[in-house]
Amino acid sequence: MKIRGMMVWAVAIAGLTVLPSWAIAQSPSDSGNSPSAVVLPAPSTTEPHLDLAYTPPTEKTMLHNYVFDAYGPYSIAGAAINAGIDQANRAPPEWKQGAAGYGKRFGCNFGIDAVATTTRYAFARAFRENTLYYRCECKGTFPRLRHAVISTFTARRGDDGHRALSISALVAPYAGTMAAVYGWYPGRFGARDAFRMGNYSMLEGAVGNIALEFLYSGPHSLLSRMHRNNGQGPPTSDSQP
Repeated sequence: MKIRGMMVWAVAIAGLTVLPSWAIAQSPSDSGNSPSAVVLPAPSTTEPHLDLAYTPPTEKTMLHNYVFDAYGPYSIAGAAINAGIDQANRAPPEWKQGAAGYGKRFGCNFGIDAVATTTRYAFARAFRENTLYYRCECKGTFPRLRHAVISTFTARRGDDGHRALSISALVAPYAGTMAAVYGWYPGRFGARDAFRMGNYSMLEGAVGNIALEFLYSGPHSLLSRMHRNNGQGPPTSDSQP
């Protein structure tokens, strides 16, 4: 059930990245009476320039990322999609079908994401971690894939942005599912279910990092709006985990 949900999300993310970001410009006319022509820019053969110098995010940036991720359009859309998948699979069956059942499932998924995001933000501040995603400076499919996966449970620390095991990344997914199990899920669910669902949440985070690594198409793409994405590129130090 959760695997199907992650496949839907992967397809949705891929669709966002292929939407072209056309810059429409008006070309000067030869005569004053002729209308201006709409000129589309020629496709670029080079990747967008990335400033590879590591700069720790400001408190304002981190707070903005938290609010956008916890309560923004991606969080709402994600909860709606996951609620639809749960509705189709009648999970949990105690919530039944219909609008009332969908509403419970939507609120459940939205609540899990909100608790997980709040936990991630709070722990990141407490342990001075930078949990934004930095695209790999390395080349090749497997090194970049390895970088994306490792970034799921690590974070940047210090002024140099060195990589370290992230407490916030490890705790946040399970905090969200624990809150759901002991807060609003039917009573038959317990810690084992929360741990299982937390594993799926961690896997979803890895899928998101892989999308940011391989499908990111520049600062004007819709994928660049994902909170975890850092527009400056990877730090110069420890760029290949």
